Amino acid sequence: MFRPLDPLLHSELRLAVMSILIGIDEADFPYIKEKTGSTAGNLSVQIDKLQKAGYIDVEKTFRGRRPSTICRMTKKGRDAFSEYVEALGSYIKDVAK
Repeated sequence: MFRPLDPLLHSELRLAVMSILIGIDEADFPYIKEKTGSTAGNLSVQIDKLQKAGYIDVEKTFRGRRPSTICRMTKKGRDAFSEYVEALGSYIKDVAK
């Protein structure tokens, strides 16, 4: 039987954000925007959803006079991402049998 996939992570853009953050301590908004190819508005909405779920922490600061948004994955987010990857792997294994 297939394991359920976390619907929050099953979104392409949210999964991309989490995939970026899993390998680094933190990333700023422009970096994530560049790597995902997303629009600022769509990325902002998806980051907000991940933050509300407790998967990422978002820190809003200033660098000089410019606003800066820094994203970091939480332990809950790391656990959810690992579980998602394992569940997805179970689909591949079941189909390959």
